[in-house]
Amino acid sequence: MRMRRARRAAPGPLPLLGLLLLGALPGLWTVLLRREAAAQPEPEPLPPSEPPAGRWGWGGSPAARGESGGGGGQKTFRTLLAMPEAATGQEERGGEERLAVTGSLPPADTASPVERGIFWSRELEEQVPPGFAAEEAAAWLSAARAARVSSLERGGCGRSSNRLARLSDGSRACVRYGINPEQIQGEALSYHLAGVLGMQERLPPMALALVEARGRQWEPVREELRGSHWAEGAVVSLTRWVDNLTAVVAPAPWSAEAGAGRRLQPLSAGELGGLPPSQLVELVQWSDLILFDYLTANFDRLVSNLFSLQWDPRVMRRATSNLLRAPDGGLVFMDNEAGLVHGYRLLAMWDPYNEPLLRSVCVFREGTARRVAELHRRRSAAAELRRRYRAREPLWARLGFLSERQAELLQARVDFVHRHIAHCRAQAAVL
Repeated sequence: MRMRRARRAAPGPLPLLGLLLLGALPGLWTVLLRREAAAQPEPEPLPPSEPPAGRWGWGGSPAARGESGGGGGQKTFRTLLAMPEAATGQEERGGEERLAVTGSLPPADTASPVERGIFWSRELEEQVPPGFAAEEAAAWLSAARAARVSSLERGGCGRSSNRLARLSDGSRACVRYGINPEQIQGEALSYHLAGVLGMQERLPPMALALVEARGRQWEPVREELRGSHWAEGAVVSLTRWVDNLTAVVAPAPWSAEAGAGRRLQPLSAGELGGLPPSQLVELVQWSDLILFDYLTANFDRLVSNLFSLQWDPRVMRRATSNLLRAPDGGLVFMDNEAGLVHGYRLLAMWDPYNEPLLRSVCVFREGTARRVAELHRRRSAAAELRRRYRAREPLWARLGFLSERQAELLQARVDFVHRHIAHCRAQAAVL
């Protein structure tokens, strides 16, 4: 009985052979795969100079990676670089933006916009529009002083007391009549301080003129002068009219988001990665503007927008006061009559906005920083301004110069800017 049960339990020869074959299948499959892999040609490696796939954003959807939507083979980075320009320009990317590869990829190592941690690079500064060249400005000022005023028109030049003048040489100028003489004085001194700082090309040429109804310059517009309510013998400013200027909205870090809590983000080298050249070129000019407005205590530009945030949270998304953009992208610092004289009388009110603005900048034009350092070392800010003002403005004595107290304030603000630049340099050194 026991032997019969053992015979039933023992497998026959055919089932045993099947089990042996089943156990051998994995090894046989591995051998076949290895033979197939050996028959395939080994892929050619990319040369070291070629960036790895994905460096330029070749990720995401199959279409973005160059894969066809119909199951076709993947297009490699090497294949796309080798494609003719006409062919790459016709590649569809599954509804995404087209990318023409040939000739459109940025270089692997783009130049940094900042040198030595706090200075705009020379390459970037060379891209800044030239503004009002010194020779061009001098020629216009000479012609404007000699020209006669052919007509005076209302509108286009700010306050209702100002006029747009057409001059006998064919040019036009904004004639600014101050509510009080210190506004015209501030306009003139700010213009020449910009010259001391090396940024006068950002301001339109400006000259002083004496209102004399019976004088040669104003004789053609004697009747218009009677209707203007300008005082005989008043000093006005003539500022060159510039066509096709457009409004400017403050960029980051002075945008609506940055200013909403009045905590401005610092403009430093670390904040500039990935910005397009056009934005960097504008920021170069903004760094000069904020430094200039701090030195002159000008509250009638970005500071006035920051002040208005307390009742208008969207004000930073609107045009910046007294700042315009020329067709070539250059910024034009307009209407600086609040600077130096009027602004210095109101420091207690406006410096809580002007100082944070200055501290929000930690990248500067090297030439500007060098001039500030020289004025600090020599303690000569007021003396340099006075020398330039007297040499270039024939009517300077009509308005006079800064008081002793105002001259001290100018030097103190230069010293403050110099210390701020040194602080930015020290911070950059430890990063």
